[in-house]
Amino acid sequence: MKQFQLTRATSWEGRTVKWDVFGSGPDLVFLHGTPWSSALWRPIAQALSRRFTVYLWDMPGYGESSKDASHAVDLGTQGELFAFLLDQWQVDRPHLIAHDFGGAVALRARLLHGAVYASLCLVDVVALSPWGSPFFNLVKEHGQVLQQLPPAIHQGVLESYIQGASYRGLREDELALLTSPWSDEQGQRAFYRQIQQADEGFTDQIQSRYAEISEPTHIIWGAEDTWIPRDRALQLAEAIPHASVAILEGAGHLIQLDAPAELASELTGWLQTVTS
Repeated sequence: MKQFQLTRATSWEGRTVKWDVFGSGPDLVFLHGTPWSSALWRPIAQALSRRFTVYLWDMPGYGESSKDASHAVDLGTQGELFAFLLDQWQVDRPHLIAHDFGGAVALRARLLHGAVYASLCLVDVVALSPWGSPFFNLVKEHGQVLQQLPPAIHQGVLESYIQGASYRGLREDELALLTSPWSDEQGQRAFYRQIQQADEGFTDQIQSRYAEISEPTHIIWGAEDTWIPRDRALQLAEAIPHASVAILEGAGHLIQLDAPAELASELTGWLQTVTS
């Protein structure tokens, strides 16, 4: 996978948020999850930029954005920041595509911070409790120790963890792209810190309010997602009025890499529906 750099930056409460905008047409914003960055969305975003003005951004603590140890990177912080970014970008009612933690960020911005969308597409998202994994629990208990692992051991843990999100397995270049933000000393500490700050309370706070979402909503899920099982797609569709669901076979949590053509086709079809 080719590595691209985000070309713009915005400051918010001491944090540096790297972002980019390209293309022409209705506004379309992508949100990444953990431990990913906007790089995961870049190929699909570039393809859709022929019809949309596309916004990509890295949440603080991730990718190219700042990773200051003193800055909170929890879902509450990211939701508040995202609402701020939409205002700064002067983007009103964008179409939205969110993956993993990005789903919770988008939903919190919508329900708690006044954001409104033209449409909402949720891809293998964190939205319903319980979530997390035994690895998350281990990091929460021993995060300070893990931040100090020898670099080679950390790299092995990191690669094994990220490989587990893919159903088909990752190529060497794909794995390098996904691990690179977490591989140096600052990145290693940031990797364990963001897991330590993951808390179901941030989704518990909004879960009972999903029926308030009036935007057209589409839910896409990898059939082989072991991080967030496919039954959550159906539960989420029951919670959000009028939501539709598509399950993509042969894809795990890293659906962008496991089934890129199928995902791109599904997203294109959905966006044609909500813009026609």
